[in-house]
Amino acid sequence: MAFIQCNFTSDTLAIGATMNVLLPDPKPGQPADRKYPTLYLLHGLSDDHTAWMRWTSIERYARTKEIAIVMPAVNRSFYTDMVGGYPYWTFVSEELPAKARAYFPLSDKREDTFAAGLSMGGYGAFKLALRRPDLFAAAASLSGALDLRNGHERWPRDYGYIFGQGAPVPADDDLFRLAEKVAASGGPKPKLYQACGTEDFLYEANRAFLGHAQSLGLELEYEEGPGGHDWAYWDAYIRRVLDWLPIRSS
Repeated sequence: MAFIQCNFTSDTLAIGATMNVLLPDPKPGQPADRKYPTLYLLHGLSDDHTAWMRWTSIERYARTKEIAIVMPAVNRSFYTDMVGGYPYWTFVSEELPAKARAYFPLSDKREDTFAAGLSMGGYGAFKLALRRPDLFAAAASLSGALDLRNGHERWPRDYGYIFGQGAPVPADDDLFRLAEKVAASGGPKPKLYQACGTEDFLYEANRAFLGHAQSLGLELEYEEGPGGHDWAYWDAYIRRVLDWLPIRSS
């Protein structure tokens, strides 16, 4: 695969932005206009766009999958248009896919567009799929921070910057309410994959979201087993995510 470090200007954020990109190697006789299925792979709260390449073997795991992987940097934003910061939701849901498709041979079809992430990135991946089910066919969360309703207690400083001190989580940023909205709609519904280690501090929140999604009848595949909130767990389970993704054969 090709590994590309891409620095570009974000019009949405009005700052320089960064994404790392993995692209499959071209095959002999491949059409010149081929567009690849794409996984937007999101980092956690204390990480950046380099984390997946530094701490897992994602490039090696993806080599046989014929999929492009886009890894953006969003700081500690929880993939949200922040009250006291930058509009990272608009960036990641609108500008990032548009820029990535302009720079690289990526498909713009819903059935070829996926999201995945760990911890804060698991929240971001599910938010992309549940808030924009018209654009994302599937999403995966590993050890996801899926319930932000008590986020003011766990991440008080970040919560204040993102939503405002003492403010509730807005409906469009609450995965539980977004799941209800998608389930009640007559529109497309994304496939979901969720995994969390039984020793993870976010385990109970993951079980709560699982029960809620199941009660709504959403299509969600769930796995759990021994593991904490660490890269050993995420390195193992990103392989399961890649195997699970509904990647169309070329």
